Amino acid sequence: MEDNRSVTPAATAPQPAGKTPGNSNNRVAIIVAAAVAAIFIGVAIYMWSRLRSTESEMAEMVEMMTYEKEQLENEYADVALEMEGFALKTDNDSILKMLDKEQQRVQLLLEELRTVKATNARRIAELKAELASVRKVLVYYVAQVDSLNTVNTRLTEENREVHQRYQEASQQVQNLSEVKTMLEEKVTIASQLEAQNIEVRIETERGYKTKSVRRAAVFEVSCTILKNITAQVGRKQLYLRVTAPDETVLQKSPDNMFMFDDREIAYSSVRDFEYAGEETTETIYYTIEETLWPGDYRFDLFVDGHLIGTATATLKK
Repeated sequence: MEDNRSVTPAATAPQPAGKTPGNSNNRVAIIVAAAVAAIFIGVAIYMWSRLRSTESEMAEMVEMMTYEKEQLENEYADVALEMEGFALKTDNDSILKMLDKEQQRVQLLLEELRTVKATNARRIAELKAELASVRKVLVYYVAQVDSLNTVNTRLTEENREVHQRYQEASQQVQNLSEVKTMLEEKVTIASQLEAQNIEVRIETERGYKTKSVRRAAVFEVSCTILKNITAQVGRKQLYLRVTAPDETVLQKSPDNMFMFDDREIAYSSVRDFEYAGEETTETIYYTIEETLWPGDYRFDLFVDGHLIGTATATLKK
């Protein structure tokens, strides 16, 4: 007779004591995730620190440039007051006329300085150079007044003081020029072109070289535009701006304007040239149709809205 009782299956063997394989894998995953998170946090902290450091350096740079601009404004204001004082101490019509012209020039430069951006290191440097020129003119006027015996003992003493201030100002300009060089190395765009070996040739109508103001017919300006592998290649325009001794720009038409430092300024001549990133020599001409006068003429060259070089030439009687 068959036994109908159910057979109880054998009991499952007990698992060994300790962690299961699933728990071990989870722990490895957690450790790996924690390591990745730590690395990510470390990188984030490092990048944040570098960003803060860069922002701090830029803020200090802007603060230095702003301070430099404020000091230059004060110097221009001092020069304007000095000129007013000298105008009250002479009755020589010729000197008064020249002094009035310089006062107007100083006022225009001061107004421009107040509106120019503190980070515009190049234009501020040019205004510093203009200030040095004004101070030289001021010293000349003092000497003229003294030679005409139209000043008293007090004015003679002030003349020595002005000369001393001029020496101090020249030293300040030199110091600020060194600061400007340092700042320009940080803020100048790497792709900006630069011109060297700028030569100005003044020719007669027959092509002979001259320095006579009456015979001058053509200004020929040649330069070497240096190699710059970061600059954009292609067709470019080379602008020439000729400034007369009275600071007026020689210009064929009032429409001859181009953009420089976010504003339109006049140019004397322009020509296209091809730039391939390599060093190239370019020449630009200006045919003289105006009545010129003796003195120093400044020749500024511009490409891509940047001043790439400056030269001067003197016309004589």
